[in-house]
Amino acid sequence: MGLTGGIGAGKSTVAEHLARHGAVVVAADDVAREVVEPGTQGLDAVVAEFGPQVLRPDGSLDRSALGRLVFADELRRARLEEILLPLIAAEAWARLEEVEPGRVAVYDVPLLVEGQMEDMFDVVVVVEADMEARLERLAARGMEAEQAMARIASQATDAERRAVADAVIANSGSLEDLALAVDHLWDQQLAPEG
Repeated sequence: MGLTGGIGAGKSTVAEHLARHGAVVVAADDVAREVVEPGTQGLDAVVAEFGPQVLRPDGSLDRSALGRLVFADELRRARLEEILLPLIAAEAWARLEEVEPGRVAVYDVPLLVEGQMEDMFDVVVVVEADMEARLERLAARGMEAEQAMARIASQATDAERRAVADAVIANSGSLEDLALAVDHLWDQQLAPEG
């Protein structure tokens, strides 16, 4: 299953609920952090492209500094994606292929639509939330409104995501409402038979 949604929509929370049901979740965001750890080919390529100002004093990637560079410039963002997406995809697919038969495998991937990956999954689930809820969640994470809006603008629209979705989960309400929606999705479309 491919799980996607815009930044702040709540797909990570949906992924947690799916894991409680027994799904094996591979999160692209987690893999993305791993492929740019110190000493990796990914970090070396990012520094070669964007310069040492994207590094912290300890040699690790300063994700905020990199984000400020790439989310303000479409060409730089595209270049970062050219560098990292193949590394992320290779590692994520290796992990998904290790999921034992009979288990539901979920790839939690923000850029599913942008990467035209919808045909790679048996089921595509989109998580949506209204703009106000998304901005509140991002502010709670410490993201400034301008930065949040730039990231939202850099991603596919809700309509573009809906166009490839087999199911849409609305997440502008309570956590209880979200849990019920995930339970329903699991029971109706995902639960392994037997």
